[in-house]
Amino acid sequence: MNKKERFNLFFRGKKIDRTLFRPIVMHFAARYAGYTYGELASDYRVLVESNMRVMEDFDTDMVGLISDPYRETSAFGAPVEFLPEAVPRCNAKIVASYEDVQALRNPDIHKAERTRDRIKGAEYYQKLLKGEVPVIGWIEGPLAEAADLAGVSEMLMHLMTDPDLSNILLDKCVVTAKDFAKAQLEAGCDIIGMGDAICSQIDPATYANFVKDRQREIVDFIHDQDGLVKLHICGDITHLLGEIKDLGVDILDLDWQVDLEEAYNIVGPDVIRCGNINPVDIQNGTYDEVKDMSGNLVNKEKHRKYILSAGCEITVNTPPENLKAMRKASYIQD
Repeated sequence: MNKKERFNLFFRGKKIDRTLFRPIVMHFAARYAGYTYGELASDYRVLVESNMRVMEDFDTDMVGLISDPYRETSAFGAPVEFLPEAVPRCNAKIVASYEDVQALRNPDIHKAERTRDRIKGAEYYQKLLKGEVPVIGWIEGPLAEAADLAGVSEMLMHLMTDPDLSNILLDKCVVTAKDFAKAQLEAGCDIIGMGDAICSQIDPATYANFVKDRQREIVDFIHDQDGLVKLHICGDITHLLGEIKDLGVDILDLDWQVDLEEAYNIVGPDVIRCGNINPVDIQNGTYDEVKDMSGNLVNKEKHRKYILSAGCEITVNTPPENLKAMRKASYIQD
């Protein structure tokens, strides 16, 4: 049974031979494979080959195309600088006024360099994997992308003081998110990850007023393209779970601040929950400590739709042996 077949059984609620294991790896994957973070973020071949190396050495159950938040931002026209050992940097906010939003044009994601690079990554995975491993593409959620274009503090202020600007900008972000998701699905991705981390910083009413319906529109669109959706919001989203349960996402990443049991009770048994060990504990723990933490989660989540992972990205300084401890723990069965 290959990894795609195993995932499909798991997704349909069938019993499989182990708990699935899929940590988010970016900087860690680059360094582990002998590259810089800048190389991984700027070259689809490095990104794919680094993820393949992690999959092969740690037996992860999926591979991904996540690298940084500025793919769409660059396509919209913002200047992005690649740094050797850090997340790429966006050097200018290109939305500061209502007039800027009106003038903003949705990019052709097949022509823009950074979005085209990720699409090529999906194609490269299919060339190497022959469709036997689930591939997770990635898009920015509407509020995250709006914050990338306008600035985080500025966008949060716009939500409170300028709903017209906010609504027009968010709608344009939805259009590009759908375009980018479709292109990655057509290139071979099975799942689209949607990162909307800034949502953890807003209250439920603001989320419901500005974000929820737009995220649901994207989720429905991806489902119409026969893809699955993995929602990733860093931080504590306990206060938003009651709204998120209505989105229809297939996989929900949960950071270490969120209680897995409470999330299960709110979003229900059909949503695959993914997480949620503190990445710092995985970095700083011993092999046995990490194995015990992971094993405890695996035991608690037996017979439920659950994927073992960290709450967010595996840190670059995590000892490789600690990822092997997580993989070891994931084999615990009745």
